[in-house]
Amino acid sequence: MDELNVKILGIESSCDDTCAAVLSGTTLLSNVVAGQQVHRDYGGVVPELASRAHQQNIVPVVDIALKKAGIKREEIDAVALTRGPGLMGSLLVGISFAKALSLGLNKPLIEVNHMQAHILSHFIQTPGEAYAPPSFPFLCLTVSGGHTQIVLVRDYFDMEVLGETLDDAAGEAFDKAAKILTLPYPGGPLIDAMADAGNPSAFSFPIPNVQGLNFSFSGLKTSFLYLIRDGKINAPDFVKTHIHDLCASFQHRIVSILVDKITKASEQTGVKQIAIAGGVAANSGLRKALQESANKYDWKIYIPKMQYCTDNAAMIAITGYFKFLRKEFAEYDLVPKARFEFSSSRIKE
Repeated sequence: MDELNVKILGIESSCDDTCAAVLSGTTLLSNVVAGQQVHRDYGGVVPELASRAHQQNIVPVVDIALKKAGIKREEIDAVALTRGPGLMGSLLVGISFAKALSLGLNKPLIEVNHMQAHILSHFIQTPGEAYAPPSFPFLCLTVSGGHTQIVLVRDYFDMEVLGETLDDAAGEAFDKAAKILTLPYPGGPLIDAMADAGNPSAFSFPIPNVQGLNFSFSGLKTSFLYLIRDGKINAPDFVKTHIHDLCASFQHRIVSILVDKITKASEQTGVKQIAIAGGVAANSGLRKALQESANKYDWKIYIPKMQYCTDNAAMIAITGYFKFLRKEFAEYDLVPKARFEFSSSRIKE
């Protein structure tokens, strides 16, 4: 079989986006995402509502992905799915559908770790664009609503977590801060947009005293809460008056923490190829700060396209492709894993 023509259908349903994508080799043929607006009314993802929405979306999303790719379902060579980490109900919908499709088509089933897939999204080739993925080894700062990690990537399936959050993830801190400011969900992108017009030095936030390459954002979130509380005591319209400066200052502190840790990781390992991945990789402040650090420290930076930062199935398909080449196929008795973590250079079962 020609490796470049291996067609993988990827299915992602770890949280509140129902996603399907088709790759031919490393080349993207289609990438479809169906979001769920229902969670806006609750200020965050409601697991039960998410799983019900996945049930409604999964069939049309996969159908659209295949049609956009210009192939019939019988032409795919394998079905790759997100096994975890994520919400149990949401994962179950994607896994059940993938199992049924794999059995019906008599095609191999491939399980994928969601966080590993975020990292391997750098190897997706977008048609019409130059293909310049990172070479091994490289460091990846993986930052999302549920995870914050620094990963040493030695190969496609040889990854070691050098540091991770001890409590809240950076993306969660952004969303919680947005909620304190009464911004609609998801608030992270709104903070990023408002920060552009603010002064990042207007307010000072503490730097967590965390040893090594680990992170902590719970104290920063609490500090932000107390600042808003005290500000409102003296001026009821405190948030409205200072919204841009608040966003800019809070974002600046989170970004400075992330960049400081990845800088230390580069110094300790000697690795100067630096990648970012995950939803917070879309943050303009983080992208700018990393580029400035690249110029300062002579790094080579890899920043993913926006469509590969947030949850998507293209990253599931690319991981499935590399597993297909190794003939790492899953059994049909696999179950979702809400916690599915890296452990040293392997993935913890």
